[in-house]
Amino acid sequence: MAEYSSILLENAVESLSKLPGIGKKTALRLALHLLGEDATETEQLADSLLKMKHNIMLCERCFNISDTKVCSICSNPRRDENTLCVVADMRDVLAIERTASFNGLYHVLGGVICPIEGIGPNNLKIAQLVERTHKEEFKEIILALPATIEGDTTNFYIFRQLNDFQGKITVISKGIAVGDALEYVDEVTLGRSIMNRTLFSK
Repeated sequence: MAEYSSILLENAVESLSKLPGIGKKTALRLALHLLGEDATETEQLADSLLKMKHNIMLCERCFNISDTKVCSICSNPRRDENTLCVVADMRDVLAIERTASFNGLYHVLGGVICPIEGIGPNNLKIAQLVERTHKEEFKEIILALPATIEGDTTNFYIFRQLNDFQGKITVISKGIAVGDALEYVDEVTLGRSIMNRTLFSK
């Protein structure tokens, strides 16, 4: 016996339940909500998702998500271009921006070194980071990677690659618990970790 009386509803629930953090019950609730909405509202949602999927690109300077070739952070003349914050992914940029504790630029690696998952330095934007340090005049590079073994490994690898960098290389303070991803850290703790950063040490 089919779980749903409509195969169309079942397909919608199945698709929604593939989203992170969405179980079958929540997916059903969302699907029924959309079903009860005016068709225009649902069409606008579908259209906005399709436009996001097809039109969002990576900033050619920092590799954060962007609607244009250069993102709004990189093109903002009020940002401090002497300070560069290196993060694992775009969610970390959003998390740090919410703290309002940092006004510099970013460099998004696209992950951290994790041999078990087949992610090595060549799979990340580390070479592009080194290239940026040769082209742009940074006085400080902040390593704001996850407080995990993989994050620490990536920190150390980047530090080795930047051996000719003349400015400071710092890491965010250890107010963040070991194993925490930045996107899940509360804004106050993350803000303090950025403000109380320390010089990187091998």
